[in-house]
Amino acid sequence: MFDNLSERLERSFKILKGEGKITEINVAETLKDVRKALLDADVNYKVAKTFTDTVKEKAMGQNVLTAVKPSQLMVKIVHDELTQLMGGETVDVNLKGAPAVILMSGLQGSGKTTFSGKLAKMLKSKRGKNPMLVACDVYRPAAIEQLRVLGEQIGVPVYSEIDSKDPVKIAQNAIKEAKSKGHDLVIVDTAGRLAIDELMMNEIAAIKDAINPEEILFVVDSMTGQDAVNTAKEFNDRLDFNGVVLTKLDGDTRGGAALSIRSVVNKPIKFVGTGEKMEAIDQFHPSRMADRILGMGDIVSLVERAQEQYDEEEAKRLQKRISKNQFDFNDFLSQIAQIKKMGNLKDLASMIPGVGKAIKDIDIDDNAFKSIEAIIYSMTPQERSNPEVINGSRRARIAKGSGTNIQEVNRLMKQFDQTRKMMKMVTSSKMGKMMPKMKR
Repeated sequence: MFDNLSERLERSFKILKGEGKITEINVAETLKDVRKALLDADVNYKVAKTFTDTVKEKAMGQNVLTAVKPSQLMVKIVHDELTQLMGGETVDVNLKGAPAVILMSGLQGSGKTTFSGKLAKMLKSKRGKNPMLVACDVYRPAAIEQLRVLGEQIGVPVYSEIDSKDPVKIAQNAIKEAKSKGHDLVIVDTAGRLAIDELMMNEIAAIKDAINPEEILFVVDSMTGQDAVNTAKEFNDRLDFNGVVLTKLDGDTRGGAALSIRSVVNKPIKFVGTGEKMEAIDQFHPSRMADRILGMGDIVSLVERAQEQYDEEEAKRLQKRISKNQFDFNDFLSQIAQIKKMGNLKDLASMIPGVGKAIKDIDIDDNAFKSIEAIIYSMTPQERSNPEVINGSRRARIAKGSGTNIQEVNRLMKQFDQTRKMMKMVTSSKMGKMMPKMKR
């Protein structure tokens, strides 16, 4: 995500490294490079120029403290301005209404249907909502089936009318159905349309007028760059949408849409799609995104993702087993499953400050755990529960059954043993600290 832009900006700041103070000459040189980096990332020219002009004005007005190097100060100013450029504050989705109605809009192929499912799952699990999905794409035969499959996957009902070709009527009937069945959220998936297609634009405007949604989201493929911004303007002129959703932000995107769209349409980015999995959706936080663009990581989002998968009862059970030295391969498997639920592994690693740059050219496959899981699944129930019984002949059998080799099995056994010892030490030290408090 934004790898090329991050690298270019880092190079730009190096111009100021070793400089004793900020001057008009070295600032101009740095910002010329920053502006080029933004333009190469497909940021709107006017937006890039305004941005660098504002940064220059702020940089020249600063008295650099002796403790702060000019390059550090410039990074701070650019970070603050990037945050403002992307909206400044996090803007939540409007869920008022009985039911709250969210209308999805966007181009063909932007990922509206998949995102509708992701949003329903997120609002169901995180906000306790009882959503219903509505299939209003009457033109693409596979669209209704796609939404139905997604609905089954996430446990959310899908309203559709196979014989109807009137999306306005379908949307109205769906809201009546939602009210009668106690759903407090309705997400209406519509057909992809081109901004130049007057008939289709009139149709989505008619759906909006008929159902009066609390929220209209414009879904855009972030990989389309500057074209996405121009299309957003066309849609906003017709629909006056409430917010933007950027999909496919995990791809090789140059980032221009994320950095330009807020300035051009004056509407906040509310969500981003970061992968194909149904969990791969994040609320958009401008400050955190600025952190990531400048290579500072995003620890807050990483912790939030971990907390979403955190099960308090499971954690207590696990702690008890670790303290008794009973942590086994079944527990190890459940920990792997929790990590996998958190999302794309490379994306997770890049949230740790400094790691994103280090792993930029390393391909971290989502199947990174595949061989480990294969080895564990090739063990007998007794071997998983009692790793101590796994001797040389058992290891050879496990290697053969998992399609790996004896070295990989030995490596996993060694890593598992080290993990168990480390977890025991951490748990014991925590217990030791708690004991004096308990005695009091």
